Amino acid sequence: MWRYLARRLLYLVVVLFLISVAAFGVIQLPPGDYLTTYVAGLQASGQAINEAQVAALSERYGLNEPFYVQYGKWISNVLLHGDFGTSFEWNQSVSSLLAQRLPLTVLLAVTTMLFTWVLAFAAGIYSAVRKYTAGDYMITVLGFLGIAIPNFLIALVFAWVSSTVFGQPVGGLFSAEYADAQWNLGKVFDLLAHIWIPIVVLGAAGTAGLMRILRANLLDELNKPYVVAARARGIPEWRLLWRYPLRVALNPFVSTIGWVLPGLVSGEVIVSQVLSLPTTGPLLVRALTSQDMFLAGSILLIVSALTVVGTLISDIALGILDPRIRLGQKI
Repeated sequence: MWRYLARRLLYLVVVLFLISVAAFGVIQLPPGDYLTTYVAGLQASGQAINEAQVAALSERYGLNEPFYVQYGKWISNVLLHGDFGTSFEWNQSVSSLLAQRLPLTVLLAVTTMLFTWVLAFAAGIYSAVRKYTAGDYMITVLGFLGIAIPNFLIALVFAWVSSTVFGQPVGGLFSAEYADAQWNLGKVFDLLAHIWIPIVVLGAAGTAGLMRILRANLLDELNKPYVVAARARGIPEWRLLWRYPLRVALNPFVSTIGWVLPGLVSGEVIVSQVLSLPTTGPLLVRALTSQDMFLAGSILLIVSALTVVGTLISDIALGILDPRIRLGQKI
């Protein structure tokens, strides 16, 4: 087990290094850099361009240096000092920008994942145990709708219904009076009153997919010989369900840790734009548009790290949950 963990941690370091190089390189693929975009914006608005100022900014941020020199400075500061660099557009440290938005992003991602698991777990079990009933058909229809309808379209429907039916705008995670206020009990309750909408919107597709997978796996296990033999011995149905088939059918829930969290952190970009959420999604879009390479590279690096670490956690959890995986992987 420990040798397996050590090997996976070594792979994790190598993969993260390669991902950081790729992320930093992808940001610089478009022609030009942040200053090119900045100068083009000034020209489009008819403002005068100070060449000396542009040259000074290029020298300050090292934009006139080769790619490997820029990457070396950035990654060494990240690893040695925890410094992700300075955002060109916001003119402040990337760490301070992330500190403002990352906690709310992680909170939204974790709560959405828990909502997805709880709802999919209950609906999947009910649909498998009560197959071909009216409830099963209703859950199936809702599941297909959740998979087929894009999240941003569900967000638009929520916004329209809220404004036309209830007369309340949908947007942000706080009311206007709490947006810039210090944290207190009132702000926490205000957050709870707003956060359920993005949770439902972001969790719709994931809930539908997991529910269908759990139903299919559970139906497959319920027809196997060991379940038939257990029933013949008189084991109660719910005890049999929870002790044996459900443990095997839960594997997809554990294996999705590796992609659910980063998917929620990076995949809620359009939903965040529609609902005006103060998360890292809109920040990433703006950084990529303006070629703010340190800010965009830092967000991509964090999302990639979540993917790799999440995959490691899911592999370990699968080994603990399913003895067949422990034997197959020799951990």
